[in-house]
Amino acid sequence: MENLELDPGLNLMEFTAGPPRKVHLLGIGGVAMTALAGLLTEAGCQVTGSDGPLYPPTSEIIEDLGLTVFSGYGPETLPPDSDLVVVGNVVTRSFPVLARLKELGRPYLSLPQTLDRLFLRQTRNLVVAGSHGKTTTTALAAKIFDTAGLDPGFLIGGAGLDFPRPFRLPRGEWFIIEGDEYDCAFFDKRPKFIHYRPHTVILTSVEFDHADIYPDLDAVVAAFESLMDLIPAQGRLVAWGDSPLVRRVAARTRARVEFYGQGPESDWRVSNLQNTPGGSEFELAGPEGFFARLSLNRPGVYNVLNAAAAAAAFRGAGGDGRVLARALAEFKGVRRRQEVLGDFGGVTLVDDFAHHPTAVAATLTALRAAHGGRRLLAAFEPRSNTSRRAVFQKDYAAALAPADLVFLRRPPDPHKAPAGDRLDPDRLARDLGGRARLFDDGLSLGAALAEEARPGDVIVVMSNGGFDGLTGHLKARLSEEIFGEPDCPQT
Repeated sequence: MENLELDPGLNLMEFTAGPPRKVHLLGIGGVAMTALAGLLTEAGCQVTGSDGPLYPPTSEIIEDLGLTVFSGYGPETLPPDSDLVVVGNVVTRSFPVLARLKELGRPYLSLPQTLDRLFLRQTRNLVVAGSHGKTTTTALAAKIFDTAGLDPGFLIGGAGLDFPRPFRLPRGEWFIIEGDEYDCAFFDKRPKFIHYRPHTVILTSVEFDHADIYPDLDAVVAAFESLMDLIPAQGRLVAWGDSPLVRRVAARTRARVEFYGQGPESDWRVSNLQNTPGGSEFELAGPEGFFARLSLNRPGVYNVLNAAAAAAAFRGAGGDGRVLARALAEFKGVRRRQEVLGDFGGVTLVDDFAHHPTAVAATLTALRAAHGGRRLLAAFEPRSNTSRRAVFQKDYAAALAPADLVFLRRPPDPHKAPAGDRLDPDRLARDLGGRARLFDDGLSLGAALAEEARPGDVIVVMSNGGFDGLTGHLKARLSEEIFGEPDCPQT
């Protein structure tokens, strides 16, 4: 099918009389799109959607919401009586459903446009942005604000374990939203956070990523600088002060800036960090003599810095600092962010979303610190648009180094990366020496990993996708073939 252009005049819909009655989401299975579906449902809309195969946790949320989801993107999947069609960024101009959308002449918006026009114009918005840590920091901020009784709305880019669902309409003045730098839709290539009307921004990090849409680091920096331009003078920026590049981006804003980090020049300073069996303990000092000793049930310095950022944003919003200790101690985390799935006969199984080398290194380093001398086995799937490419070839070898053994899956759909710019998994395995084993699929990898595992091991599965159902396969194999029945899962 030829590439198709939609009528830009139908991309101007406003909602002066309330939300639309029937909304259809193209690409409903994306994490943010599923959360939008939930917000629309809570707002009283009748929501349908279409997508390819769905997998947890979004498939579970969609089922819980009772939504009708059509398979694929054929013209028959678009209900003709839709009042609004939300086009996810998985959709390209070649999708057959777009011809039907054009024929029907229905209004359409991107996900960020829909959030802006329906949910973000009546609230103070805390936008959590950065190359890493956005989801966990958003979940932390939502937990802190909620514990303080501020009743925020939120959209978390993952299944936060402190709330029944990763979205909620606001009952107070704040809306907390994960600000993704990925593009909005095929008709709007700007980063999503451009539409989020920030009052306060948390900037966790700036690093090259999303090589499929950003040609280089300068383009990534420019995207985050565009967010800085949107913060009003009376707003606030909370930024990671240990990074010179973050400080450079932060200099762009006219709003008040508060830096957090471990360095002495930060306004919010983390010190005396200790890993504990349950996570981390640390001290946080801030402006005007603020001081607290805090605990978090997640290990590693990056999780502690995420907590410091959320705490600083909360205090900047006028929140009572006495709430912080309880909120952080009770924080349950986010699914697939160092999520402990259970102990199976002495083997601890962890699921993690890490796919960028910085995140892979942070996850493995944190698990190594938390679990001491236990053997650490890492299963890694380079599935994202960036990890399939050669840009981080050398970085992955260094990132995976903290693991004792690495079970590496060949990149699925390698053709999605340009020829001549593809990750070489054979070279990566060679660079890791005798510690790496290479597999063509998740099932064969899982069989070998289960056979290798022994009591006392920690297994971490790292992928931003389904990894061929590897975690479920490991649960079954570890309990059935090696150790007997699993112990009760840890949550």
